[in-house]
Amino acid sequence: MGKTIAEKILSKKSGQDARANDLVLASLDFMMGQDGTAPLAIRVFEEMGGQKVAAPEKVAFVIDHNAPSPVEGVSALHKVMRKFAQKHGITLYDVGEGVCHQLLPEKGHVGPGSLVIGADSHTCTYGALNAFSTGVGSTDLAAALISGKMWFKVPETIRFVCHGRLPQGVYAKDLILYLIGQVTADGATYMAAEYAGEAIEALSIEGRFTIANMAVEMGAKAGLMEADEKVWAWLKDNGISGNFEEVKPDPDAQYAAIKEFDVSQLEPQVAKPHRVDNVAPVGEVAGTPIQQAFLGTCTNGRLEDLRIAAQIIKGRKIHPGVRLIVAPASRKVFLEAMNEGIIQQLVEAGAAVVTPGCGPCVGTHNGVPSDGENVISTANRNFKGRMGNRNAFIYLASPATVAASAIAGEIADPREFL
Repeated sequence: MGKTIAEKILSKKSGQDARANDLVLASLDFMMGQDGTAPLAIRVFEEMGGQKVAAPEKVAFVIDHNAPSPVEGVSALHKVMRKFAQKHGITLYDVGEGVCHQLLPEKGHVGPGSLVIGADSHTCTYGALNAFSTGVGSTDLAAALISGKMWFKVPETIRFVCHGRLPQGVYAKDLILYLIGQVTADGATYMAAEYAGEAIEALSIEGRFTIANMAVEMGAKAGLMEADEKVWAWLKDNGISGNFEEVKPDPDAQYAAIKEFDVSQLEPQVAKPHRVDNVAPVGEVAGTPIQQAFLGTCTNGRLEDLRIAAQIIKGRKIHPGVRLIVAPASRKVFLEAMNEGIIQQLVEAGAAVVTPGCGPCVGTHNGVPSDGENVISTANRNFKGRMGNRNAFIYLASPATVAASAIAGEIADPREFL
């Protein structure tokens, strides 16, 4: 019997003939902690008696969730991270470098066949590059820093086959919102999601990151794709080389389920408050007034996303009753967007651009909405309080839909602006 991508990667990294539901102890290729999780990992590391990091070259800390620091207490935590990174010789990406899930691929830390953990739930993003990457708790990260290894229960896999090509005005974000709506927020709990089909193959790598990023929003432990020519070209174009090896599922791999979808007629999708799986076509919510729009995050803050939004906004003005906040996913993305004139177009239209990083997403500093306000966002979560106010309402959509809505002052169909 053949194996899935998840089974193959965990078999290789553990040295076992691993199958779904087996327990394995696997060697890690990379580990990451961000400023919401790394300080606790450091404390647990010390409580466990950790003297040194097993493989400093395989670790990065990223200050992105509260960057720059909004309060004194956070500044103290940032200082703890900086001191630990310096002491143990690990990589630190400080304020302004960008979002952890943009930086790890961008800096060449992950690639095909990699096994990666991160103390952040959206670590599954790197599955777009054919890596098995998953989020863990701070305690798990601490143990992995000491040992360089981690226990895994090999997940079962659901295979999503997306037939057809997405129509004009419909993007990767619309596709993953639609899939989450179909399987629900816990429909793939502790499973791996394999994405395949013509619609996935047609996406850019940036679009694939969006799909893999939100695998966790259906409960999945990882979101995986094959490494095709686009993946290798993306790595080459970004100057990334490494000991990477693509992993393909076997034709006779055993799946928990195979779900097939024809997405050639898909419409733009919106996730309504307060669940990511509360998904509807944009027409069902069009006309809903908004007070804030957010373009960014580890889901949709990449150059392609900013470019799509700028194409819709160019020559127009943000509605006077709307605040559009833009957070580029990394310093590199910010610079490229400036060089292309994208940032100028957005600012001239009325957008506020904040430091590369998570921005308003997690609700700790920039852009906390007021009571009763409606926000349309390119982020990945919309539960109560996600952006810092339990009395606000968050709608999730593609960069195109967010841009169109920011212009209209209400949720709008981006196809009307293209």
